[in-house]
Amino acid sequence: METFNLASGQPVARLGQGTWRIGEQNARRTEEIAALRAGLDLGLAVIDTAEMYGDGRSEELIADAIEGRRAECYLVSKVLPHNATRRGTVAACERSLRRLRTDYLDLYLLHWRQSEPLDTTLEAFLELRSAGKIRHYGVSNFDVDDLEDARALAGGDGIAANQVLYSLEERGIEWDLLPWCRRRSLPVMAYSPLGSSASAVRRLLGTKAVRVIAQRHAASAAAVALAWVLRDEQIVVVPKAATVEHVRANRRALDLDLSQDDLRELDTAFPPPGRKTSLAMI
Repeated sequence: METFNLASGQPVARLGQGTWRIGEQNARRTEEIAALRAGLDLGLAVIDTAEMYGDGRSEELIADAIEGRRAECYLVSKVLPHNATRRGTVAACERSLRRLRTDYLDLYLLHWRQSEPLDTTLEAFLELRSAGKIRHYGVSNFDVDDLEDARALAGGDGIAANQVLYSLEERGIEWDLLPWCRRRSLPVMAYSPLGSSASAVRRLLGTKAVRVIAQRHAASAAAVALAWVLRDEQIVVVPKAATVEHVRANRRALDLDLSQDDLRELDTAFPPPGRKTSLAMI
């Protein structure tokens, strides 16, 4: 997946680090910084954030975590829809750069589609890329019709990724969005691959099929759930892990080779979609 390379051209692991709800509690700051640094040590170079996360506090925490290690990171951030005018997008990106204490983003995404015309956002992305402030741009929470609208506009063919909700429990994109992206070699980034809340994570990881397969491979249930998403070579996965222990458990997913029997058992427990559904998002 050549889109996800470091500035040096070095490819990075498709398992990264999400930072939603990281940086919001001062009492956890030291632990969260240590987790991000441990991820870098383990090769989890993609770090995903957004101006919305903690009203910028996530970006500020990341800046401390990656100090002196910017060259090791593939930094992703997002602009909120209400900021996504041409001037607003540029200004939002510059604020993110200041908070992250970096000169450029590797990938800059429109967080979701709202009322601002897509053509003005794309114009801003092209301006930012020309100025060297971003290397690539893309979208988040876009369904097929949204992507088709965007690709019909000037700069739309430069969209480098679509970040969407995808997990064993949220498989709706397999019906049409994932095949559409696959046919066009458009990388998909999966956010919240273990669930979007503590209860959702507990439910997923407590499912019998996941636990049985984890025991079979001497791995954690989280590693099994992540390895399932990573089975598709066109998907980058950005789970949140706020502790060093969780980061290390997640990293195991890169070494986990699920068998066809494993995959069949997971399909039985979490059936693929049988029809088109609205794009799930949080």
